[in-house]
Amino acid sequence: MRFDELDLEDAVLDGLDAMNFQETTPVQELTIPVILEGKDIIACAQTGTGKTAAYVLPVINELSKGTHPSNAVNAIIMAPTRELAQQIDQQIEGFTYFIPVSAVAIYGGTDGVAWEQQSRGLKMGADIVIATPGRLISHIKLGGVDLSKVSFFILDEADRMLDMGFFDDIMSIHKLLPPTCQTIMFSATMPPKIRTLAKTILKDPEEIKIAISRPPETILQSAYICYDIQKLRILEDLFAKSRPQRVIIFSSSKLKVKELAFAIKRMKFNVAAMHSDLEQAKREEVMKDFKNGRIDILVATDIVARGIDIDDIKLVINFDIPHDPEDYVHRIGRTARGTNGEGLAITFVAEHEQGQFSRIEKFLEKTIYKIPVPAEFGETPAYEPEKHPEGRGFRRPGGGDKGRTGHGGGNRQGGRSNFRKGPRPANK
Repeated sequence: MRFDELDLEDAVLDGLDAMNFQETTPVQELTIPVILEGKDIIACAQTGTGKTAAYVLPVINELSKGTHPSNAVNAIIMAPTRELAQQIDQQIEGFTYFIPVSAVAIYGGTDGVAWEQQSRGLKMGADIVIATPGRLISHIKLGGVDLSKVSFFILDEADRMLDMGFFDDIMSIHKLLPPTCQTIMFSATMPPKIRTLAKTILKDPEEIKIAISRPPETILQSAYICYDIQKLRILEDLFAKSRPQRVIIFSSSKLKVKELAFAIKRMKFNVAAMHSDLEQAKREEVMKDFKNGRIDILVATDIVARGIDIDDIKLVINFDIPHDPEDYVHRIGRTARGTNGEGLAITFVAEHEQGQFSRIEKFLEKTIYKIPVPAEFGETPAYEPEKHPEGRGFRRPGGGDKGRTGHGGGNRQGGRSNFRKGPRPANK
């Protein structure tokens, strides 16, 4: 369907045309008409399907009519991370080029000047407020925030917000909204806790499901079954065969992201680390350099898994297995963005991570191709996930059970990471 077939105002269509937006994605085609009708909605759609425009466009469309108060907050968009809040803010800036609709992004990790700008936007009544839950609650507690005239309340990546413990904050904000407020929820998954939240805050909602937590078929998925100690050697071999460009590598903790980025830098590649210890200004600098091609490899924790909006990521590598299958989907979803893209995702599966990886395969209902590890790297473990349930210790080649390690999302004991050049010699 074309956007001009939807019941959108001319000024909105002009903005879409200027941005070269012609055809809707499936989620946009199904949700925009429902939102324009004023109905509450719960939509299940993964990242990369165009869901931001699916809720932003109808909200902007209604605000452009001039029937809402000019000095009040008219719409609140909740996002789990500052990166996603920034991304939404940027899209709104583009869509409102021909429309006098104001927006302010409210998120943490900023200085006192940014706090004052955020506070001023809230008190003067920005049309649209894009906020992380904790930061908005902080402003509300200090007073001067009037949400009594809000017409639209949008929760983006609602499942992620609940995973991060924001349920109470969301409910506190919801209680300040008028009963006439239209509520819109987007979630990549539909677990029981999301359905409970939906029943609590939605009024007779329309439910729409689009590609529930399944990666696009255009992503070629593969894996190496190896020992933990062999991962860096395999990574170096991959980069020796094909120089990395537009690569994201996910690891399971801030410490290992820092160590892995340092190890890759010693290989003479342009690499940067992205994790929650970075100040907001540094995060923005890193993302700008990555988008502009000054950085070839981004090593990151899951903090960026749902907040990067870059269309030409060539390769995603899971250096460690994520704890949840849904996180795996979001990680590899950074590549093959849009409707025609292709991408490659490679996962390193250590012996103690086999149970987690098997759970991902069952979730995806497919067997992921296992790439043979080069023989010169030494022996590798057999893929026997039933012998390695999640959270158990692992066996190193040639050694006994050394207990838990920090690698792998299922292991929460935080053992020492070890980026050696090659595997230990195996006992024959």
